[in-house]
Amino acid sequence: MPFQLTRDGWAGLAFAALMFLLLPSLAGGQWVKIFTSTSCFIMAAAGVAFMYARLGMVSLGQVGLMAVGGWVMLRMNHASTFPFEVNLAVSAAVTMLFGWLLALPALRMRGLYLALITLMAAGGIEVVLSTVRFPNGGEGFWGVMPSAAAPFRRPAIAQSDAAYLRYVIAVVTLGFLVLAGHRKLPPGRAWAMIRRSEAAALASGLNVVYYKAWAFGLAGLMAGVSGGLLAGALGLLDPATFRAPESILLFALAVVGGARFWLGAVVAGVLYRVLPALFNDWGLDADLALIVFGAGLLHAVITAPDGISGQLIGLLSRIGGKRA
Repeated sequence: MPFQLTRDGWAGLAFAALMFLLLPSLAGGQWVKIFTSTSCFIMAAAGVAFMYARLGMVSLGQVGLMAVGGWVMLRMNHASTFPFEVNLAVSAAVTMLFGWLLALPALRMRGLYLALITLMAAGGIEVVLSTVRFPNGGEGFWGVMPSAAAPFRRPAIAQSDAAYLRYVIAVVTLGFLVLAGHRKLPPGRAWAMIRRSEAAALASGLNVVYYKAWAFGLAGLMAGVSGGLLAGALGLLDPATFRAPESILLFALAVVGGARFWLGAVVAGVLYRVLPALFNDWGLDADLALIVFGAGLLHAVITAPDGISGQLIGLLSRIGGKRA
């Protein structure tokens, strides 16, 4: 079956095109950087939401995998002369393999045990990176030097902050298309059967572990690309950005946004990065955003199983039906 976009998919492409054209022009100064990091976390949220929506698997290590992608991206940037795109592809591939290795003990588990294993993996990544730190142009394997960091090489077509934001939006859109394409491929049908009944999938001859590993690999790929893009946006990463509890928060916000829809990942990224920045801009404590997150999670669990995006899409459908 050839890949065809649904009406929801075309709406997502239109939204991405609008953001590509308008957002860098309308936002200025610090907000361009905030929207760039928001786009990176939208891609990471899409990966964890994809696993939850397709397979019902709760992965709490996505932000840790972002850190792996960012580390590899910085090391490749300072240690090689390869183009940005090659370094980004290497970061994505290494993170995908690293995610597979971490997922091997968890592939035959589900529910709470899977969540705990991935969370412990994120905690281990946090401890290691807090010790070795992120590369900044130094010598040796770790690439760390005590002085100021060496400059980061961005793509030739994205040297300015506004141009780099457009670059990130284009890459994130491509990532969404990759995830959407898998729904029509054999893995998508296998994931649907596994989510409905793992026992029935096993009885029908499906290799459940293989398809779970495929999903882990895709989520790791998304995390690696988002971490690499974030490294390009900031030039230097801080281990404090990738604390293990941040993975829990990102997953919760993906549920709040609506894991089944592309808009849910956008809502998750905006809540994660833009809302705290708005509170800071208004002179309020950014930690107040946690209260909003908690209220949103309760709302999603009690009254909106499809999240905020599901409610918005349902509302628009009802309005369109009444007009028709």
